[in-house]
Amino acid sequence: MTVISDLDRLHSQLSKLEDMFPGYLTEIVEGSIVMNPVRPFHGRTIRRVSADLETQLAPVWELVSDVAFPFDDANEFCPDIAVIPAEAEDENRGAYSPDLIEFVAEVVSPESVRRDYEIKPRWYASRGIANYLILDPLKGHAVTMWNPGPDGYRGRDTIPYGPDLTVDSPLGKLTIPTAHLPIDRKARPQP
Repeated sequence: MTVISDLDRLHSQLSKLEDMFPGYLTEIVEGSIVMNPVRPFHGRTIRRVSADLETQLAPVWELVSDVAFPFDDANEFCPDIAVIPAEAEDENRGAYSPDLIEFVAEVVSPESVRRDYEIKPRWYASRGIANYLILDPLKGHAVTMWNPGPDGYRGRDTIPYGPDLTVDSPLGKLTIPTAHLPIDRKARPQP
């Protein structure tokens, strides 16, 4: 007999929503179902950073993108880039425990500013994820966060796109060239 949890049912429903609305990323944030259109700059940033990171990871680690990580009943995030153990990735599941995430990155879209800068850092830090990277094509910069605590990250740097960005992580030093990341020159300035 198979027992399906409420969270499994909800995730299954979210998967159906994504199928009904292709081109949208669906997450549960603070108890609300949130759907964001995926823009070309968003996808291009994910592809370029993933390619850069993949060559630097030891074989025991793997990148996943837009896979569900249920933090609690009200928050199920689908990070743009997450690094988890390769053994877990081999299971090819639709959802994983956030405790598996070793490194996480989000790409900001006009609709996700508050989530990426305020909500997700609290949750990622609360789970002890050592490094959180925000890539922001709207502002043309990256924000690195480290030293997680129960209320968020205690360390934070903002680096304009251009020079290589190096993140000291438990996975080793990860270098991300930012000069080739897209910048949305039409974006409204964000606070």
